[in-house]
Amino acid sequence: MPIVAQSTETTDWVSRFADEVIEESERRAPGKPVVVASGLSPSGPIHLGNLREVMTPHLVADEIRRRGYQVRHLISWDDYDRYRKVPAGVPGVDETWAEHIGKPLTSVPAPKGSAYLNWAEHFKAAMVESLAELGVEFDGISQTQQYTSGVYREQILHAMRHRGDIDAILAQYRTKKAPAKKQQQKPVDEAELEAAEGSGAAAEDDGSSGSAGYFPYKPYCGNCEKDLTTVTSYDDDSTELTYSCTSCGFSETVRLNEFNRGKLVWKVDWPMRWAYEGVIFEPSGVDHSSPGSSFQVGGQIVGIFGGKQPIGPMYAFVGISGMAKMSSSKGGVPTPADALKIMEPQLLRWLYARRRPNQSFKVAFDQEIQRLYDEWDRLEAKVADGSALPADVAAHSRAVRTASGELPRTPRPLPYRTLASVADITAGHEDQALRILSDLDPANPLASLDEARPRYDKAEAWINTHVPADQRTIVRDEPDTELLKTLDEQARESLRLLLDGLADNWSLDGLTHLVYGVPKVQAGFSADATPKELPPEIKTAQRSFFALLYQLLVSRDTGPRLPTLLLAVGQDRVRHLLGA
Repeated sequence: MPIVAQSTETTDWVSRFADEVIEESERRAPGKPVVVASGLSPSGPIHLGNLREVMTPHLVADEIRRRGYQVRHLISWDDYDRYRKVPAGVPGVDETWAEHIGKPLTSVPAPKGSAYLNWAEHFKAAMVESLAELGVEFDGISQTQQYTSGVYREQILHAMRHRGDIDAILAQYRTKKAPAKKQQQKPVDEAELEAAEGSGAAAEDDGSSGSAGYFPYKPYCGNCEKDLTTVTSYDDDSTELTYSCTSCGFSETVRLNEFNRGKLVWKVDWPMRWAYEGVIFEPSGVDHSSPGSSFQVGGQIVGIFGGKQPIGPMYAFVGISGMAKMSSSKGGVPTPADALKIMEPQLLRWLYARRRPNQSFKVAFDQEIQRLYDEWDRLEAKVADGSALPADVAAHSRAVRTASGELPRTPRPLPYRTLASVADITAGHEDQALRILSDLDPANPLASLDEARPRYDKAEAWINTHVPADQRTIVRDEPDTELLKTLDEQARESLRLLLDGLADNWSLDGLTHLVYGVPKVQAGFSADATPKELPPEIKTAQRSFFALLYQLLVSRDTGPRLPTLLLAVGQDRVRHLLGA
C-alpha cells in the first residue's frame, strides 16, 4: 500500500503535478505503478535543452516515490530514428558520415576514436553518465531493440489496418507550408536550446504516401539500410508488403508479420508508445504543442491504439549564457556533462526544479555562475535557519536529495567565487590553494583540500575552460616602481594604513573590514561606519583605492575580490609589491 500522506511541500509545481498524475493513474490503471516518460534521440550531443525533457518527469516521479507509490520513469532512446544530417563540431566526424544519412542511428558508425559500437551508443553513454551524477533513476528502452525484436509487431499491423483512419486525422492538419524565413543567428546570451530538437519531432514525417495510398510505416532498405523507401503495395490479410528504395533502386516483397526492419512514422510511433506503455505523464517542448504538432495529433491517434494521451505540460526553452558557439545545428551545444564539469549536481537540479515547465531560464557558463552560486548558498542558509519560503524549501529539497537519499555534497561549501579566484591565482598548485583557503577562517582551517571538493574542482574547471586568458589573474613578480613614485601623499597614506593592519586582520573577514575601512579612516570616519553614516564620496574613494591595489598587485584595474587576492599573494609578497 502506498504511503498516502501528502507532501508538506504543497506550494511548488512539482507537488501539484504529482497530485494530478496520481489521481489520473488511479483512474486509468488502479493498483499499477505510475508511468511517466521521456524521449531522447542520440542523434548527436544531447544538450541542456533536452535535459528538461528528462528532469520535468523525473522531479514529478521522485515526488510520487517520496509519497510511497511505485513509479516507472521510462526514457525511450529513439535510436531507431533515421540519421538526418552530419552535425558540425563533433570530434572524430567528417563529411564522409553523410553517406549514412537515412540509416538508423544504431547502424551509423561512432565517431573516430570512440569506444562505442555505433553512433547512438556513443552519444547515449554521455547522457547516461550525467543522469547518474544527477541522481535520475529511469528504465531505458532502446527503440532499435523494440522494433527489431518484434515487440511492436501487433501495433504495426494494427496501424496498417487502420491507416485510413490515421490518414484522415493527419489530413486535418496538412497545409501548404509557407517558405521558411531566414533567421538571424542570436547572440550567445540570447541563444536557446530547443528541448525537443532531435527527439523524433525534428523530421515530423507523417507517413509514406504514393500511388498505392497512405502508409504509416517506413521500411529500412534491405540493401542500403536507408529509409528512403516507398511502400508500393500492401495486403491486410497476408500482410504482404512491397517497397522500393529511391536511394539504391532496391525493391522487395516481405511479410510484415515476420519483418522487423522498419518503424512507424513519428506522429504515429509516439502515440502508439503512449498506449503500449500506459504513459500517464510526459511533457513536450513548445514545438510539439503548436496546432498540428506531434503532441496534438498524437492525442487523436492514440485512441486508435486503445490508449489515452498523457498529461503533458508544455515546457519552455532553456537558454545558455557564456558559450562561444550556440547553434545546435552547427555543433558546439553545451551538454549536461559540460555543465557538470563546472557546477555541482545540486545546482543544476535546482535550476530545473525552481522554474515551472512553461518558464524559460538560463544555464550560466560565464560570470553569472558566480551569482547563481551566491544565490544558492543564501538559499541553503535560509533553509538551515528556517526562514526560507515554502516553495524555495521545496525546490531546495528536490535539488539536494531524491527519494533514494541525499546526493553527495561538498563537506565545506566555501563561496564559489572565492574558490574560482583561488584556483585562478594558484594556477593548479594545490598546496598554495590549501594555504589560502585555510587562511579564510584561521579559527577553523581546512585540514585537506578534499573538504572543499568537488566544488573546488568545479570552480577550477570553470576558470580553466570558460575564463579568457586576458581575464586570468597574474600577480606581479616585482613592485611597479614607476607607479609608486607618482603617488601623492593621500595614496601613500592609504597603503601605509593597509600595511599596518595586515598582520592583525589576516583572514577573509578581517581583510574585508580592512580594505573597505581604509578610505573611511582617511576621511575621518570610523572603520566600522555603515554606508548610511557615510557621504557618497566615500564609495568613490573606495573604488579609487581598490583600483590602485589591483594595479600594484596584478597590473589591472580589476581582479578577484581584494581580500581573497591579498590572502593568495601572502603577507610578505603584498608588503613587497606595495613598496613597504
